[in-house]
Amino acid sequence: MRVTAVEPLVLGTSWRNLVFLKVKTDEGLVGIGECTLQNREEGVLGYLQGAARRHVIGSDPFNIEDLWLRMYRNDFWRAGVMATTVMSGIEIACWDIIGKALGQPVWRLLGGRCHEKIKAYANAWYTVERKPEEFARRVKVVLDKGYQALKVDPFGPGALELAREEKVRSVELVAAIREAVGPNVEIFIEMHGRFSAATAMELARMLEPYQPGWIEEPCPPEDIPSLKKVAEHVNIPVATGERCFTRYGFREVLESGAPDIIQADIIHAGGFLEMKKIAAMADVRSMVMAPHNSNGPVCTAASVHFDFCTTNFKVQECFDDFSETWVREAVPGCPVPRDGYFYAPEKPGLGVELNEDVIKEHPYKEGFFNLYADDWHLRQFRKE
Repeated sequence: MRVTAVEPLVLGTSWRNLVFLKVKTDEGLVGIGECTLQNREEGVLGYLQGAARRHVIGSDPFNIEDLWLRMYRNDFWRAGVMATTVMSGIEIACWDIIGKALGQPVWRLLGGRCHEKIKAYANAWYTVERKPEEFARRVKVVLDKGYQALKVDPFGPGALELAREEKVRSVELVAAIREAVGPNVEIFIEMHGRFSAATAMELARMLEPYQPGWIEEPCPPEDIPSLKKVAEHVNIPVATGERCFTRYGFREVLESGAPDIIQADIIHAGGFLEMKKIAAMADVRSMVMAPHNSNGPVCTAASVHFDFCTTNFKVQECFDDFSETWVREAVPGCPVPRDGYFYAPEKPGLGVELNEDVIKEHPYKEGFFNLYADDWHLRQFRKE
């Protein structure tokens, strides 16, 4: 079997463009992957074209380690988020081909199931005005969908420091959520790499009464000494890793001992095998995996397959329930949480397909998503 073509398909939404891909073979099997990268889709599409020509077309899709190494090493400029996103999407599509060829879901081929079900947590649900009563009202939608865990960034467009009134306001939002959901629902606090160590530590102390399950990316992701400082001075678990790529990129943050939860993203960090290697590195340090996924349904499917065959898995992020209806319609077969849990996919490969008619109805959308803009949490493209 040989790869004959790599074809990208772009689905536009209100705040991001989802980049899917099809890897075609000479035996008629087609693998599905995803290369979504917020605000960098043009670069991804360009790099995908070159990588396909240089490394992928003509390759045996079963020889994943060899293909991955050639894409990583032979282009000289190792890693970088655009390269690893393309590599991840292609690697995932190859596993989809292998699963289809063997008639098995991917999780069976990567070690088999070690969980009966996978806990999911909701994100992107808080697209309302930043008032406690609005967050309390909106969070009921999360509960109605059966989730028993959710994530929120209550901090607005803050950076390094926050004014006192903004600190109080942010904590009031979390307090309102806790009151609305009760004591048993997990609340994870997203900080988006915004803060200095001092600010992150102060906010963590203010948030302690509401028992958050973690604080996420409290400091800029490249500032590992500050991350370590925060971890040593707070009483809340620390999560990070969505902006680390490949096992080489995770080495320093893992060796620091700072994080409790590792949030590698399967379509950015390197694909299935690289995620398994990162998980093993984390496991020897007693760290658990909570894969990041602010991407599309193909990433959701790939993440769920990874979760089921990974021993040190904790919880899976899910945006799909709070995206436009056509996002799921574009990917038939995508896993959907039931009562807050994912169940093991049984179809061969990833178990998903692409509805190209839906994708054509919602083409690429021009715009820019700025996490530091006012009301960024409303998740709408801006023109600047």
